[in-house]
Amino acid sequence: MRNNSYTLIFTSCVTIVLGIIIATTADNLRERQKTNEELDIKKNILYALGYKQNIDNPWTNKIVESLYNNSINEIYLDHKGTAYQKQKDIEKNPLKIYQRIDNGLITGYAIPIEGKGLWGTMYGYFAIEPDAVTVKGITFYRHKETPGLGGEVDKEWFKNNFIGKRLVDNDGKLVSIEVIKGFVSDKDPEAYRKVDGISGATITGKGVTTFLKKDLNKYEPYFKKIRMLNEIESL
Repeated sequence: MRNNSYTLIFTSCVTIVLGIIIATTADNLRERQKTNEELDIKKNILYALGYKQNIDNPWTNKIVESLYNNSINEIYLDHKGTAYQKQKDIEKNPLKIYQRIDNGLITGYAIPIEGKGLWGTMYGYFAIEPDAVTVKGITFYRHKETPGLGGEVDKEWFKNNFIGKRLVDNDGKLVSIEVIKGFVSDKDPEAYRKVDGISGATITGKGVTTFLKKDLNKYEPYFKKIRMLNEIESL
């Protein structure tokens, strides 16, 4: 009986100790995973806004943090496109936007984008030049698209297609960017807003087209103000 009691007590102690160790390890891993996700997001914002890694000097976590903290300004927008420095200053549903700052000047804007592809939700960032008209860059940091097909959205050749395209027509109306099936013809009068699609990934391309316009529409009140200010300054 005494031996049975000892065994039960010993087993219980071991179970408790192991439980504490596992719980502590899980918490530490969860915290590390969260930190890595935040760093990856910051890295993608930097990529979208034109920062590139040097092959001979790849980014460390410390470099990413330093570059982000020194170059990126986070602001929040209400539904009218009014900007605030703090999220709490907006009563509900603020939109977050990231400004790239170089020598005190805004040299680009990045907004979060997300929407359905073929197999699930795609997440990324879309960057715009200070003119609020020209595409500066795009990145995707999470998706479930098929490797070699829709998964090409995170490849350089596809992302580079967006750079230099225009979001508005000659009348200043937002038209967004369209991912077409096949290749964009130089003779197409709307080539300024179209990019080459991915072979065998029509649904992924349509998804990108759809959610880009959806997300850009949310931010249009803000970018419309910027375009108006730019026009006034150019007079």
